[in-house]
Amino acid sequence: MRPKTPLLSALLASTLLGVSPVAAQQPSAPPSFADLTMPSAEVKPQEAYVRAVARTAYLWGWPMVNMLNRRTSITQAPQPRLLGGILPVAPQGQLAMLHDYVNPDQRAVACPNQDVVYGLGFFDLDSQPVVIQVPDFGDRFWVYATYDQRTDQFGQLGKAYGTEPGFYLLAGPTWNGEVPKGITGVVRASTSLANVIPRIFMNDTDEDRAAIQPLVNQVVAYPLSEFDGTMKEMDWSGLSDIPSSDEGGGSETRWVVPEKFFDTFPQVLAMVPPLPGEEALYAQFRWLMDVAADDPDLKAAIVDEAVKAEAEVIAPFLEWRYNGKPAGNGWNRSVNNAQFGVDYYNRAATARSNIFENRPNETQYFYTDDDAAGAALDGSKTYAITFAAGEEPPVNGFWSLTLYNEEHFFNPNDLGRYSLGTKNTTLQRNADGSLTLYAGATSPGADKESNWLPAPDGPFSLYIRAYWGKEAILDGTWQPPKIEVVQ
Repeated sequence: MRPKTPLLSALLASTLLGVSPVAAQQPSAPPSFADLTMPSAEVKPQEAYVRAVARTAYLWGWPMVNMLNRRTSITQAPQPRLLGGILPVAPQGQLAMLHDYVNPDQRAVACPNQDVVYGLGFFDLDSQPVVIQVPDFGDRFWVYATYDQRTDQFGQLGKAYGTEPGFYLLAGPTWNGEVPKGITGVVRASTSLANVIPRIFMNDTDEDRAAIQPLVNQVVAYPLSEFDGTMKEMDWSGLSDIPSSDEGGGSETRWVVPEKFFDTFPQVLAMVPPLPGEEALYAQFRWLMDVAADDPDLKAAIVDEAVKAEAEVIAPFLEWRYNGKPAGNGWNRSVNNAQFGVDYYNRAATARSNIFENRPNETQYFYTDDDAAGAALDGSKTYAITFAAGEEPPVNGFWSLTLYNEEHFFNPNDLGRYSLGTKNTTLQRNADGSLTLYAGATSPGADKESNWLPAPDGPFSLYIRAYWGKEAILDGTWQPPKIEVVQ
């Protein structure tokens, strides 16, 4: 007897079951999410299962709780001010700008740079749309990075996009008000909670500091209700200070406290709409909060799991080997920065190590804790980082090499120097046109000191920014240089 074919087997089975062959072969349509069985909070689950879901919730929600806590804190400012004389803060619906490079003592945002003049503002764009002004920056590189609550960027405002000067309306996903005449363009956020971080390139010269001030003073944001079609100005050099009680010591401000995480987490679930395919994840997380609310022991268990996840998963993200992907010569490079989607791993890694990156087409980041031989960078040694002639980062904007301590902040030094690159006019090149930069706690010598980044006595890391990278940056064919011990 010949073996039964799959079709013959189906026909025989359908006959035995008393259904037509055609009906037996037609799969039923998958149920909609609304028709699916939901987890029940009436079932008392085992603690180990609750802990497993809690850890997933903690890692998934960490960046969004971070953003919510930042907005809650920063928008307490009654007017645009400098928190502790360092961090620009403003009421919700406004921003505050610096007028020079960021103060090296700030601890609010890890991995700052001293290549741009920064600003910062947080918004609720569904209830209060905001107008942000774009002056005529001419040939100067600039970008207004706008972030949603997931830390993904939305909108395209910057030199790389050919953005015209004018007034741009930032609106939330559900806002449906009238756009007044005089608005140059509308930028829709993907969540109601949003923030903006303007970055305006500035050379490290007194002349450029003076030249940039009239432009910086026109970078102003305000609620739509205050829009009158005229370009407003603010003298950002005159901001007064607000005392700060806690800048985080040597490490970043603790924007996420694991013991309090699950008290805030339900707000995130209510504020941030699920991405396509995330509905089931939200159902599990809402169930988690329901069972924890009904059982003090389970609530204690998920708090304990948050503390463990912070120590075991979040804290190690300060090591650059856990960020992005290999880029050659011992460096890693960022992946999916500011457009993470459902890349939860890199979203959490970036939120902990260097939150508020730009999109890959705006900026590519290269970072390492190690030299070319794989040994940890240490200030007791002197290192040479040589870019061959014509092999500096190929960019349309600018590039820089920054040195950070082990907490991803600047190392205090007598030179007040934290990065080197396009902004510097005093770099000395080698006879063959190559460029060697030095890193270490000890000067490489008077003839090389203009190219030296002072390091702490212990561990440190190096970080290359390539703003508005050319094709070799975008496709990965350009590799960062070797870091070699010279002393």
